[in-house]
Amino acid sequence: MFAIIGIVILLVMVFGGFALTGGALGPVMEAVPHEMLIIGGAAIGATVTGNSMHELKLLGGGLKKVFKGPRYSDQDHVDAIALTSRLMKMLKTEGPVAMEAHVTNPQDSAVFAEYPNLLADKGLTDLIADTLTLIVVSSGSLDTHAVEDVMDNTIKTRLHELDEPAHALQQLADALPALGIVAAVLGVVKTMGSIDEPPSVLGGMIGSALVGTFLGVLLAYGIVGPLAGRLKQVNTHDAQILHSVKQVIIASLRGYPQPLVVESARSGLPPAHRPSLTELLDTLRGK
Repeated sequence: MFAIIGIVILLVMVFGGFALTGGALGPVMEAVPHEMLIIGGAAIGATVTGNSMHELKLLGGGLKKVFKGPRYSDQDHVDAIALTSRLMKMLKTEGPVAMEAHVTNPQDSAVFAEYPNLLADKGLTDLIADTLTLIVVSSGSLDTHAVEDVMDNTIKTRLHELDEPAHALQQLADALPALGIVAAVLGVVKTMGSIDEPPSVLGGMIGSALVGTFLGVLLAYGIVGPLAGRLKQVNTHDAQILHSVKQVIIASLRGYPQPLVVESARSGLPPAHRPSLTELLDTLRGK
């Protein structure tokens, strides 16, 4: 929502300010479709050239995230800590056999079913289930540092995939000013072919050509660049849930008491979305 509001403010301020200072919007609006055809077409072509179908699909999903915001709500972060803590408590009190059915087939698990939003996220569910499956099949003989290394590698791979759309958008933002110059040069070439026209006509043609440079810079620094930055913010927010899960598992394997396990996960959340320790402990107690 804020991305849409920001783009509207940008367009109103830029074009409104131009009009208020005496600029004629007519010639600009007349040139925009043709310049956008060149710049937009070149931008799409360059993006398709530089990415596979997988990355293009991720880019489409990334743009949706920019406008929808973070995938996980504050409650989802609380639930992730609660879910993982329950499973680790089950491992400690009831043993690997009791937990095995839950982690080898999360879709049929009564514990996972209590957290439908988390269960719907295959990446998050796999991180929890696969890690705990390793612990189960090893009969508790795995070194805690080895488990941490495996989780770090899994999270790193997941975050790399999340960041691909943001990188693609940033590359596009970096290229747009140059693509605007391409459109402007083509406009100048067209103008030079009509050099015998009167100054009033030539002035209009040169002005249209400069619209290409204007659009390239505006799109790069006013729209696409900020979209890439916002996507990075959303990804950073969503990545915190992975780190919370890891902290619960590793702290539990190290034998920390539950309040310290919960705090190790809670403290890694952004302050604006961090629940109180009392709230988390009450959630685990079922209050």
